[in-house]
Amino acid sequence: MDQCLRQFQVDKLHVFVYETRREMARAAYEFYRARVTDRLRRAERIRAIYAAAHSQDEFLECLVNDRTIDFTRIEAFHMDEYFGLGREAPQNFGSFLSCRLFDRKPFARVNLIRPDAPDIEAEARRYEKLLREAPIDITSLGIGENGHIAFNDPHEANFADPRWVRETTLDERCRQQQVNDGEFASLDQVPKSAYTLTIPALMSSATLVCIVPNSRKAQAVYQCLTGPVSESCPASIMRTHDDAALFLDRDAAGLL
Repeated sequence: MDQCLRQFQVDKLHVFVYETRREMARAAYEFYRARVTDRLRRAERIRAIYAAAHSQDEFLECLVNDRTIDFTRIEAFHMDEYFGLGREAPQNFGSFLSCRLFDRKPFARVNLIRPDAPDIEAEARRYEKLLREAPIDITSLGIGENGHIAFNDPHEANFADPRWVRETTLDERCRQQQVNDGEFASLDQVPKSAYTLTIPALMSSATLVCIVPNSRKAQAVYQCLTGPVSESCPASIMRTHDDAALFLDRDAAGLL
């Protein structure tokens, strides 16, 4: 395993810092693989949620190159999806993950949010029902520049949300991040609303593996780890999870 620069704990959250994003991703993958392998020893099938973001690129590449995990025993979900781009838009998160992971490994089942569903509330209920059919075993996620997890932006994040999937509006900083990541040419092209798994849905997962590179995330990481556990920085809720690990590169950890 690559050399860890720093390792520490904030409340229950274990934090690991690596020199480069590739080393960070490799370490996160090794942690993820160990947790998945352990759970597959104890269950015939497990259920996993994946984030769709360029912060996850190297981690997803590690999963694609893996030759030890039995993906035929993993049921997959994703954690958010835009409205209004049309079924074939490459920016759709289902498309992002299908291209980078879901179509490249033999998952037992892949459950996608339908971006063109005619009834938004009905689609949210459908996907929530799928999620609630059995426990979620493991979730890989990131932290947004505004501190969000999934699309739970600070202005609408709710640690006690009774729903597991809902419509949400995206704040300007969240939308600008999509431009910064190169998915859209300008802010006015980024949708203003989306489906998101809520924070209780994410926190229901037995294990959280959070992967955060890039200096643009440094302020959010700092707030997550040094501020209060608060909806003003939704990612801070990970500090209360019983099995959560945060993997950072040097740039994302730059303010710590």
